[in-house]
Amino acid sequence: QVQLVESGGGLVQAGGSLRLSCAASGRTFSSYAMGWFRQAPGKEREFVATITRSGGWTYYADSVKGRFTISRDNAKNTVYLQMNSLKPEDTAVYFCAARITALASTYYTRGEQFDDWGQGTQVTVSS
Repeated sequence: QVQLVESGGGLVQAGGSLRLSCAASGRTFSSYAMGWFRQAPGKEREFVATITRSGGWTYYADSVKGRFTISRDNAKNTVYLQMNSLKPEDTAVYFCAARITALASTYYTRGEQFDDWGQGTQVTVSS
């Protein structure tokens, strides 16, 4: 099990940028594939982005492709989500998630595939 703590959320105008961070506890961070999800008020949680344990492969939801970038620093036990060209519809609570895996090149996109979750960080984009 790994503990995850997100940070970096806030209020930003449309067109602006934010960088979310997710710090993980433990010494085996490089064994985890990581993902970002979000949940807007009254809506179901949705997939945003994911990255393999090695960091070599990433995958994005169509709604954020070309605007968001997921990355990780295994030496710092941290995964990031750089969000550019933000839109009001990006407003949500953003969660990071972790799944331990022996597969270096496999990523995951469904919430039920992840074992550990952070508490979330609020992102609000004003128009």
